[in-house]
Amino acid sequence: MQRFIPTIFSILPSIPAGIGRFVLLTLEVIWAAIKKPPSWSLIRDQIFNIGVLSLPVVAFTGLSTGMVLAAQSFFQLSDKGLESATGLMVGKSMMVELGPVLTAFMVTGRVGAAMCAELGTMRVTEQVDALRSMAVNPLRYLIAPRFIAGITMMPILTIFSSLLGIFGGYIVAVNFYGMSPSSYLDPMPLHIRNFDFLSGLVKAFFFGVIIVTICCYRGLTTRGGASGVGRATTNSVVICYSCILISNFLLTICINESYGYLDHWFGAWITR
Repeated sequence: MQRFIPTIFSILPSIPAGIGRFVLLTLEVIWAAIKKPPSWSLIRDQIFNIGVLSLPVVAFTGLSTGMVLAAQSFFQLSDKGLESATGLMVGKSMMVELGPVLTAFMVTGRVGAAMCAELGTMRVTEQVDALRSMAVNPLRYLIAPRFIAGITMMPILTIFSSLLGIFGGYIVAVNFYGMSPSSYLDPMPLHIRNFDFLSGLVKAFFFGVIIVTICCYRGLTTRGGASGVGRATTNSVVICYSCILISNFLLTICINESYGYLDHWFGAWITR
């Protein structure tokens, strides 16, 4: 305990500095991606790595989550005569909350950790310094393609996960509990609005920014050889998970509070 307390106080002053460096790196990556976008071949490779290769794990996660939601919803609502709301609960939960969050978790574990480990290895083996010596901007060459691919593919993966979750709920509700297909599907167009769909996409976009920037930052700031790469990879995943959960709460509050303004400006398109 006597050693633990001084260690905590020695770490605390470095936290604001680390946050500042992270914000600066994020702004520099955005500027590099806008000012002189990386080549399409680099972006294409990252889209394949982040998006296409993540489809199996995202599909399994969405399908199993939808099946569990349907089973729990039907069990909890059937004795109250509200079993017809099973499909609506599955659809709303997958689109607004569970789809974006669970997809972000799976992408962090599969892609974010690999990004941090790859960049961390390049850092400790001085490959990043070699790029700078050849007048190649590491942010534009290494991070910008991942950033563009991440913010592009995360909403698409979230839509895919949500649809499979609704399909998984359909399988359980119709084939296992005997609901009619119309009872499961008909309430969704009536009660799921464009606002719900857009809420999930906005969250997925911000989660993509969080995953790519945090994992790449931890990779580029890796120290200490192979053991340092392992620590940086573990820390990046834990930090991403924490930031996703915190930002999910903040985004939920902000998006819900903005509903009135969006309804005023866009009218029936939002509430429909």
